[in-house]
Amino acid sequence: MKLTDYDVLTFDCYGTLIDWEEGIFAALEPWLHRQGVTAGPGEVLETFARYETQQEADTPGMPYREILEHVHKGLAAHWGVASTDRDAARFGASVGDWPAFADSAAALRYLKRHYKLVILSNVDRESFQGSNEKLGVTFDAIYTAEDIGSYKPDPANFAYMVDRLRDDLGVGKSTILHTAQSLFHDHVPAAAFGLATNWIDRRHGREGPGATVAPSAEARTDFRAESMADFVEQHRACLGGPGR
Repeated sequence: MKLTDYDVLTFDCYGTLIDWEEGIFAALEPWLHRQGVTAGPGEVLETFARYETQQEADTPGMPYREILEHVHKGLAAHWGVASTDRDAARFGASVGDWPAFADSAAALRYLKRHYKLVILSNVDRESFQGSNEKLGVTFDAIYTAEDIGSYKPDPANFAYMVDRLRDDLGVGKSTILHTAQSLFHDHVPAAAFGLATNWIDRRHGREGPGATVAPSAEARTDFRAESMADFVEQHRACLGGPGR
């Protein structure tokens, strides 16, 4: 099994290509400061993960920006502080401001020369537009929770993607390498669905699960890289050298 055995890279976006942890905390921090909440980034992100996961499970058809508005209200209740409709709406609209990882755009440009690139993301179409601009490539297909009506780790999201890739691009499941950071949202369900997986371990060397809850089952991954730049170097090595 080699990275060059695949024709299509299907990507999670947030946490893999977009630094959602930095973006989430940056969007929440001014409000938390005004409210006198002294929780640090680790606690904030882990609390966010619990509320976001539950909200997505409870309201799978709700657009992601509205999910975030409800999460904001939940965080306020958790810390016993106020969340106005304006506060919640500002957080819901923050996705397009979340920064890309420094290596994402260059890595995607390189990988575009070797694979079809596809997004499978827990987001709504409008929110993804701002992120797409930061990533600097045209994806061959984009599938969002808004399109599907559910959120990963629901297996329906992977079934939808595989069916659409077969029908729209003539892509078979065995040629797909699902590339993501989240073990919970992506690797456990993708492996259960029979997809090969590539773990972009953005949180290597850091304590805690961050903005993603821990998976309930052991995660099997076929490849691992510590960043998108590392993934590119591994691919180049498969081709026989850095200049390929």
